[in-house]
Amino acid sequence: MHRLFIYSLFICSSLAFQFPFSIPLFKSKDTAHTEQPQVSPRIAIIGAGAGGTSAAFWISKAKEKFGIDVEIDVYERSDYIGGRSTVVYPYNDTTFAPLELGASIFVDANKNLMRASKEFNLTLTAFEDDDSNTGIWDGQNFVLVIESGSYLKSWWATLKVLWRYGYTAPSRTKAIVQSMIDRFLSLYTPESPRWDDISVFSERFQWVSMTNQTASVFLESNGVAPLFARELVEAATRVNYGQNVDKIHALGGAISMAASGASGVAAGNFLIFERLLENSTAKVFLNTNVKEIKRKSGSSLWTVYTSAGSQTYQAVILAAPFHQTNIILPSDLAELIPPQPYVDLHVTLLTTRSDHPRPEYFGLAPNAQVPATILSTYEGARAGGVEPEFNSISYHGKVRKLDGAAGDAVTDPESTVKIFSEERITDEWLETVFGSVSWVYRKLWQAYPVLLPTSEFPPVKLDQGFYYVNAFEPFISTMETETIASRNVVDLLLHEEFGTGICGALLSGTENATQTATPADFVLGWDC
Repeated sequence: MHRLFIYSLFICSSLAFQFPFSIPLFKSKDTAHTEQPQVSPRIAIIGAGAGGTSAAFWISKAKEKFGIDVEIDVYERSDYIGGRSTVVYPYNDTTFAPLELGASIFVDANKNLMRASKEFNLTLTAFEDDDSNTGIWDGQNFVLVIESGSYLKSWWATLKVLWRYGYTAPSRTKAIVQSMIDRFLSLYTPESPRWDDISVFSERFQWVSMTNQTASVFLESNGVAPLFARELVEAATRVNYGQNVDKIHALGGAISMAASGASGVAAGNFLIFERLLENSTAKVFLNTNVKEIKRKSGSSLWTVYTSAGSQTYQAVILAAPFHQTNIILPSDLAELIPPQPYVDLHVTLLTTRSDHPRPEYFGLAPNAQVPATILSTYEGARAGGVEPEFNSISYHGKVRKLDGAAGDAVTDPESTVKIFSEERITDEWLETVFGSVSWVYRKLWQAYPVLLPTSEFPPVKLDQGFYYVNAFEPFISTMETETIASRNVVDLLLHEEFGTGICGALLSGTENATQTATPADFVLGWDC
């Protein structure tokens, strides 16, 4: 799937992982993880997705560089690492190349994920190498078909785009997206600010006008033709966030269009987050449900109660959507986090011998060639037409054996397909659209937050020593921004609890930040 863009749950049991770091497994609440006398200060991280694993990594980098005396415990209620980044295998056969079930791609501007992939020697697959056509479907007709993968490569200048929408709509949208990217890239510089108020952060980066109005209103007020916003931009917001352009805020719309340099880890993006933990000093507790977090009476410490016992911590980082965790917090803290709806997204993976969807479903002649990537727009339904039955359909190459996998090579391989939809896709529908279907895997995700226009966001700091990474998600929700949000939280925590920061005494975003020339490949947190 196309994703800056989304963010991902099934993989094997924890015993299938061969981690080179310690993962305690617990038999009972009474015999494991009972509270022990404290030797060093401890930090609890709740959640082992992009935010939690990167938080552990950032703390460990500071420990390594500046000798901070602190221990880290990471709690994860699932049996795997990666959160909404996970894979499945065709026919549940791990000798086949995996398919991303959740968060699938990141882009050149995502410097933390790109840097981690390089540091951990992970092989990337470039999605822009795809030569297939892309169609935009409105439920009854293809309103646009772009040839040879140009949706990701050069759709701004494609003749069909210019013919349908004119020159100014794509050029003005491109300028808006580039301006957003330029400001985003400043988050990796030594001058990047620390923030505990996302509204203030948004004002500093001049993004308020993009978060307090819908993408369609923002684009049209900036001279972008309504049809361009409601067809081409909406195709991007529906595949990336499952939301229409007249509902999603403009920042989410701009992010959906920033697909240049789209890549993914060949063996699964979850490997980035495994490696982040592997290269931290954290203890990882899988299959461990955090039930309650309470203030320790008479102190500034916190007690974390889990399915395996309890432990006291100097600080806690919550790196999971609060209302999905069912964690009990003190009422005054729980009230600080407003309910956040998430998009219910049905992901359907399948294998088929059809190289393209069947043309009859789309009202085309039997010999017509249907695009291998189909995005959708709601614009036809707005005009009284039929609502598309899917957000996107995309072919992802042939079923193949992993390099070095035992067994014969795959002969006459099937194609792999991924479908995003608001409703569950039935077997009968699959047969209608693809004919022969051999293997199907379905997953219902609460995939990403509903990005309604707003100027108010949850607090990053809930209390002294208690921080909330996912406060950033209603603002920007991607794998990359989870790592940025966790870096900010760690910087705040180290500053307030240990008198230092992620880059030591020279804290990011202050007048003391380095004034020397910064290398072009500098990435804050990695190179400071």
